[in-house]
Amino acid sequence: MTGFILTVLIVYGLLNFYVIRRGWQALAGAQTGRWIFLGIAIFFVLSFPLSRMAARILPHFLTTFLSYTGAFSIAVMFYAFFLLLVIDLSRLLNALFHIFPRFIVENPHKAGLVSFWSILGLIVLILIGGFMAAVQPRVRRLDLTLERRAGTLERLNIVMVSDIHLSSIWRDGHLKKIVAEINGLEPDLVLLPGDIVDMDVSQSEEEKMVVTLQAIHAPRGVFAVTGNHEYYSGAAKAIAYLSKAKVRVLQDEWVRIDEALYLVGRKDRAAARMGEERKPLGEIMQGVDKNLPLILMDHQPFHLEEAEQNGIDLQVSGHTHAGQLFPLTLINKRLYEQSWGYWRRGKTQYFISCGVATWGIPIRTGSISEIIQIRTTFR
Repeated sequence: MTGFILTVLIVYGLLNFYVIRRGWQALAGAQTGRWIFLGIAIFFVLSFPLSRMAARILPHFLTTFLSYTGAFSIAVMFYAFFLLLVIDLSRLLNALFHIFPRFIVENPHKAGLVSFWSILGLIVLILIGGFMAAVQPRVRRLDLTLERRAGTLERLNIVMVSDIHLSSIWRDGHLKKIVAEINGLEPDLVLLPGDIVDMDVSQSEEEKMVVTLQAIHAPRGVFAVTGNHEYYSGAAKAIAYLSKAKVRVLQDEWVRIDEALYLVGRKDRAAARMGEERKPLGEIMQGVDKNLPLILMDHQPFHLEEAEQNGIDLQVSGHTHAGQLFPLTLINKRLYEQSWGYWRRGKTQYFISCGVATWGIPIRTGSISEIIQIRTTFR
């Protein structure tokens, strides 16, 4: 973990150095503007690590302010880096082939100022659009037929919400909006497949979460599994709070619902890295009557063939965020057999959600936050 944090800080520092240096150069024709830019840039760069390192020292309101500032500063750095990279590649092409118009070459200071304000304006537009995509989840409806009979139950209205990431950024107010959306869909069953809380969630926010989650109306229950961020924040504590909220956390176990179907829940893959046992799916399912429908919650959508091999009818997962930020979406698609959306493998159906919130940065440019309604019919 120490090596990982050190690597992140080094990369973070180098990227910001590149962005700030290029901004300083672009403002060569505005000396006062240079120093204003430098001061603001340094504040933004330091706000993220300060919000993490000094959280126990600083007043709560200041920590919250630094968390928001730091989160948005990462988004600014990310897109400023890519846009500056495009400009520098075009400068290289100009050095080789002289492609720039004459007025740009003859007015470098003016060209620098125009480039600076153009990039800044474009980043602001990206942040506004990305923020709206993150904070206004859409309801995605899915009609599925499962091949097994569920006793006398013919239909089931399932609402699935993954990756809430309750934290210093995504607070109880956002969770209340999510719960209101869930209740508006009149679910029979609610599934929360992991990353409900994040590593920097405060005790007060977790206590508020208990009250908010208790307001979910689902006659057949609210169930969850752990995600990797539950383990980063302390899985035992997160599970205890969720249990207080009347959310049943399934840890490598199954539960039979109304003599009609089985719900299976796996510990997250992070459990093994934290020294806990994570049972194979086949071992978890011992004692299950496979004549009834089988629904699986597994936070990270790796090794999807396991669900098919064990006769699962429907697997729901989260974790991927569908890449969250473009162009990371392109990499994300290569990391997973299915990184987002509906998929089928043999008789097993899957849905991988991009989540209802975000990790770290409250920005989405490669996906839109979503709440999943799965209207299920049993044959």
